[in-house]
Amino acid sequence: MKIRSLRRPRTSSLVAALAATGLCLAGCGQSSPVGDDIVRVDSAPDFDPESTMAKLHDAGKIKIGVKFDQPGIGYLKPGSHHLTGFDIEIARIIAGKLGIKPSHIKWVETISSNREKFLRNRTVDLVLATYSITPERRKIVGMAGPYYTTGQQLLVRQDEKSIKGPKSTVGRKVCSITGTTSIDTFKQVSGVTPVTFPAESDCVRELLNKNVDAFTTDGAILLGYAAQHPKALKVVGDPFTQERYGVGYRKGDRAMCEFIKQTLWDSYNDGTWVNALFGTLRQQGASELTPDLDPCT
Repeated sequence: MKIRSLRRPRTSSLVAALAATGLCLAGCGQSSPVGDDIVRVDSAPDFDPESTMAKLHDAGKIKIGVKFDQPGIGYLKPGSHHLTGFDIEIARIIAGKLGIKPSHIKWVETISSNREKFLRNRTVDLVLATYSITPERRKIVGMAGPYYTTGQQLLVRQDEKSIKGPKSTVGRKVCSITGTTSIDTFKQVSGVTPVTFPAESDCVRELLNKNVDAFTTDGAILLGYAAQHPKALKVVGDPFTQERYGVGYRKGDRAMCEFIKQTLWDSYNDGTWVNALFGTLRQQGASELTPDLDPCT
């Protein structure tokens, strides 16, 4: 499957085009994400019969690893059975291109430390879980994208005055997540070794309970927690890394990479990517530029 040569659209041009057709974005007077109602399910996708895509289409179901505790990205509200967030919407778009209905997606809760394991053990078929593309991870699994870019920042309590960036955390207690690139990066730029927990919600809890002074991870993730606790938490400092979110798949499946890349290109140009963004992350102040896609190698 070859990727059509398309010019990367700016989100502003997509917004204008959608407005001209009368299609309201998911952020136009609504608080809910895109959801199942406008996911486009391909009724007759054309795949090589031996490909992973054909097998998933024929099965009519797919298992996708996502986060359950990241507001705006992958979030399961307590007492709810409905996942919301940008990663969830991108996953629905990919499943739709496989001809799989949103109701036939099995969502598997995935934490940062088990993403590679889940792919290699076939616990899931794909991973969309704020999964930053790195050379080290690409030695273990396939990663297509990026479908979003952000950067590492700091989350602190609203009454915090002295922490404004990594260098101002010396002598303070900083939290981060097991299995992420954030730990080593923060240690390199600040000289501070973070305490670690399995999940982002653990660090948020420790910060709210005043057991740590700051939480460091991707800014897009932190914005969700700041929006969830606007009177208690805030994001500070400029991004000091670039994090490029990719779709994880089993290593060596070149055709799957090409399929995901084409699907992401299509979503940039048909408005589904921007609808997903405006219904989720953009409501929290996140960036709205479509990233360039890596070649499949």
